[in-house]
Amino acid sequence: MLTINRTLAIPDDEIELSAIRAQGAGGQNVNKVASAIHLRFDIRASSLPETVKERLLALSDQRISQEGVVVIKAQQFRTQEKNREDALARLRELIVQVTRVQKKRRPTKPTRASQKKRMDRKSQRGRTKALRGPVRGD
Repeated sequence: MLTINRTLAIPDDEIELSAIRAQGAGGQNVNKVASAIHLRFDIRASSLPETVKERLLALSDQRISQEGVVVIKAQQFRTQEKNREDALARLRELIVQVTRVQKKRRPTKPTRASQKKRMDRKSQRGRTKALRGPVRGD
């Protein structure tokens, strides 16, 4: 059972984990040991609430395929167990990201004092630049 927060959890049978060989440098060990983890999680077939599913599917994340399957490949660590934990943690973080409701932004206006201050700075800067012109000695 992958616990997302106090009210949300994903059963283990909805997450497909398979061991694969890791890519990259690593010498002989990388060629004979399947230490990387390939995680697949079907969003549409999951037991997540509909709102969470919709938000996940609306994400523009390269790990989510067109069919609505999250694919995570974890190969950072040398052991299969650590890579499994890493893959599950990354899935958890992805789901936590969409469960947080963003606070609605309330548009604000700059205060009158800050507007005046800005205009004063602009005119002062303009005066400074005007003094940089060529020196004219009639």
